[in-house]
Amino acid sequence: MIPQPVYGIPALKAGNALIICDLHIGVESHLRSKGFHLTSHTNDMRQAILDSADEDINKLIVLGDVKDSVPGSTKQEYAEIPDFFESLFERFDTIDVVRGNHDTMIEEFLPPRVRIRPATGMKFDDLGLIHGHTWPSQDVMDCETLILGHNHPAVMFRDGVGRQMTEPCWFRGNFAKDENDKYQKLPKNFIVIPAFNRMLGGSPINVIGEDLLGPVLNSDLLDLDNGSIYLLDGICLGKRSGNMLKGKENNRFKQSSRTKSD
Repeated sequence: MIPQPVYGIPALKAGNALIICDLHIGVESHLRSKGFHLTSHTNDMRQAILDSADEDINKLIVLGDVKDSVPGSTKQEYAEIPDFFESLFERFDTIDVVRGNHDTMIEEFLPPRVRIRPATGMKFDDLGLIHGHTWPSQDVMDCETLILGHNHPAVMFRDGVGRQMTEPCWFRGNFAKDENDKYQKLPKNFIVIPAFNRMLGGSPINVIGEDLLGPVLNSDLLDLDNGSIYLLDGICLGKRSGNMLKGKENNRFKQSSRTKSD
């Protein structure tokens, strides 16, 4: 099974399934507590999911972080999450949720028909599916391709005057090993999915000295340097190693200002 990204939307189509991650329903409440006045975008996400699903898609898989608050929960999460998933059953026959690090007590929010999978992941055909904040099970690692989220991957751009911006991106590559002491067999490929909730922004994967999130991406199991970066419109930016940038604290302007002050 070869998963294919949906054009312009951070979702994967694989067989009869649509795979997404990092909904973070309730993030607006968190931002309002910091002084930002925002309306809920949960219905926008619902419509984006429906727009992504072709006629042959009847299964939805969410790779964790359905809710935003951790620890605790907000009124927005209690009000929106149950209705969100109930409405999706009008379109999908089955919905699976792989538990993420934000999904404490997620059972209180999800309709009984939603199948909750452990944080160690689930298999779908030859795909291993995890959120990404913990090690997968051996069964999940015994797959062709490992798909994970958690990182909210983005690529950073910087222009000639030091202004920088980020864009959500797909990060795809190969495993560097066939096995190790922990796993008798390892996947051949990996795919890191961008966060589905556009309110989250993203964490740049191409900044020198900044670690990626989760034990798998911080291990020596993956060939990260030769992994490829793709924008949501399908444009390939090439290998990660060819897109690396220095962090803000190392840019030429700060170096220059320190030199003048010394």
